[in-house]
Amino acid sequence: MDIALIIGADLLAIGVLVFGIYFPRHRRRDLVVAFLGVNVGVLAVALVLGSTAVGAGLGLGLFGVLSIIRLRSREIEQGEVAYYFAALALGLIGGLGGFTWLGAGLMALIVAVLFVADHPSLFRRYRQQTIVVDHAVLDEEELRGEVERLLGARVHALTVVSLDLVNDTTTVDARFELTRPGRPGARAAGIRSAHTAPVTLEPAR
Repeated sequence: MDIALIIGADLLAIGVLVFGIYFPRHRRRDLVVAFLGVNVGVLAVALVLGSTAVGAGLGLGLFGVLSIIRLRSREIEQGEVAYYFAALALGLIGGLGGFTWLGAGLMALIVAVLFVADHPSLFRRYRQQTIVVDHAVLDEEELRGEVERLLGARVHALTVVSLDLVNDTTTVDARFELTRPGRPGARAAGIRSAHTAPVTLEPAR
């Protein structure tokens, strides 16, 4: 009965995390499979390891190994890294701790924190984008003003990633706050600054 409660609690938690929070917000089917597979796999291994005297130590080692393998593979967004670690943590809490109210509470806490931290209304006007301006700008203040005009946003941080004087381009990493909703997407509609050609905007992270 205890095993059934552990599995049930874990499946409930990962189900809410993946199908109730992650997928409706991010729509990446491949990571749904990854989160579910990692969670259930870690739970199964942790249940076996939990029956041994060195289960906890091996479980933490498993956590570290799986994290290294996943983070060295194809790039995922930082927010998705949080979901990945949450899936690991849910499996380990259930598998190594057994069913306790403390464990159930910690599972609920993990899900609740990600629900709040990844909510669309939290800092919804803040964005981060890598921007390629098709001419070289040496003056940082001029570059900041130009990016703000093009995005219709207030730039809080601007880092020059590369300045190519040969190909006449400037690549910057901009952290900004929208002042007019939807402004960055309007670039495709033909926004121009007073003295520049179009810029190329990569999708926000």
